[in-house]
Amino acid sequence: MKSVLIIGATQGTGRLLAAEYASRGANVIITGRSPERATEVADELSKDVSGTVTGLALDLTRPAELAEILAPVERVDRLAVVGMIRDRNTIGAYDVAKASLLAVTKVVGYTAVVSALAPRMAPDASVLFFGGVAKDYPYPGSTTVTAVNGAITGLIRTLSVELAPVRVNAIHPGPIEDSPFWHGNPAVATILEGFRKDSLIGRLGTMSEIVDACLFLLENSLANGIDLNVDGGHI
Repeated sequence: MKSVLIIGATQGTGRLLAAEYASRGANVIITGRSPERATEVADELSKDVSGTVTGLALDLTRPAELAEILAPVERVDRLAVVGMIRDRNTIGAYDVAKASLLAVTKVVGYTAVVSALAPRMAPDASVLFFGGVAKDYPYPGSTTVTAVNGAITGLIRTLSVELAPVRVNAIHPGPIEDSPFWHGNPAVATILEGFRKDSLIGRLGTMSEIVDACLFLLENSLANGIDLNVDGGHI
């Protein structure tokens, strides 16, 4: 059985990816910041599947603690680091604390996870980082998000060399129509509409479409060092 670890999988795309691997018979570990929530979601995902799902509490904003938390993980065949925090932070009202938290999460936190697990990765293991198309298409308030997602590109290039033959890829989704993050959040409606109008397919993506792309990057044995935008094309 494959051993799959998904960092940030108590909701949204991470949860859907975990469900897919559990249905394929993998031993899946999911993480969330809340131990209760991680256990609750793991129990829900364990129903009527051939694999197993275990919940683990982990906070990417506290990278110094990650090695100890991940010590019980015995082997990793597939690692997806999905967890993130949101930060709409304008230069005119720049919040240093929020910006710092985002940078620590997606640059230091992501790298610390890989560092902690590297000795236990199978030779044919693969790693997937989540970025976002804001790296290429900034919007007002996205300065830190754009910079950090751009850093993901640099991370997969160096990590694919350092970890070889382990494969390392990144996925950069556009806004996802059915993401729980957007529900009841009218403040982002204008941004979403802008992305929708600029999409060459005339719509935003869905979580299932992103999961499909994740599976390609994680499972195709020649997919390595890829920085994949998945947004339907952009004007």
